[in-house]
Amino acid sequence: MKDSKKMFILMEGILAALVILLVMVMFWGRNGEEREKVSVIIQNADDSQWSAFKYGLRMAAQDQDIEMFVVSTGKVLTAEEEKEVIEREMKQGADAVIVHLIPGDGTESMLKRLKKRIPVMLIESSVSTGGASAHFPVTKTDQYAMGAALADALLQDYSGKLEGKKLGILSESGESWKVSQREKGLSEALGEQDVKVLWSVGSRYMEEEEAFVEALPKVDLVIALDDHSLTLAGKVAAANNLHGALVYGIGHSTEAVYYLDTDIVRCLVVPDMFELGYQSLTELSKSLRSFFYAPQEQTVPYMILRREELFSKENQEILYTMNQ
Repeated sequence: MKDSKKMFILMEGILAALVILLVMVMFWGRNGEEREKVSVIIQNADDSQWSAFKYGLRMAAQDQDIEMFVVSTGKVLTAEEEKEVIEREMKQGADAVIVHLIPGDGTESMLKRLKKRIPVMLIESSVSTGGASAHFPVTKTDQYAMGAALADALLQDYSGKLEGKKLGILSESGESWKVSQREKGLSEALGEQDVKVLWSVGSRYMEEEEAFVEALPKVDLVIALDDHSLTLAGKVAAANNLHGALVYGIGHSTEAVYYLDTDIVRCLVVPDMFELGYQSLTELSKSLRSFFYAPQEQTVPYMILRREELFSKENQEILYTMNQ
């Protein structure tokens, strides 16, 4: 009797294993017939600041034989609108999504539901304001390190002494985790320097933003913590309306490089947006092709560009990706 019971349990185990194997074979067979589809959701996708990122995506899609689609969005996308776009892409057959997240109420719970159905990769942002969420993988640059790199550039240009200098900090949104980390890196790297931050403002999507920046109190140095803010400061400075302030910042568009080349921006910290796109899609493809693989957090490098070294051989590749 005991032997019969053991045999029954053994047969049940074998049948269960065969069912699992059949499901996996059907899963892999379906994927073998049709390329996986990945939707990429970024705000203002047609802006030139995304050129290198989209080029990296295209190269990764080609290498991984994945069908990749960058969703066209407007310049201003709310968190609720972004959630609707994500849901729509999933309903239309996306096997995975890459998202430049706009934090908002219900975002994390929505992504948790989505993650149970398809793989999700965030870029340059996280769900929680405290940094990378434990629940969702992020492909990002070291935000803190880039802020510190700006401070190092300032100290280098002023022989390590910034006593009495007045600073203004410009960002797209002072509330975002990305910006706060960059500003923290800048502040802590300046350490005990006797500098005064007269203002730290966010101007993204503000009406008459150029006039807004022109009206800010006069400072010696303007630190722009993102590409939009850098190009905005460059435009105002080019019109001689920044009251003589020198501009340092973080940027990755052809416009940002233009202002560096014309000596309006003194130093540019450039996150490698090509790698941001390439690594995010490559990592996601592993999850699509391995049932048990969970996408991992990725960190991509950044570069320090100066006008005198702008067109050096080592900088040619990153400049090339910006123009694709």
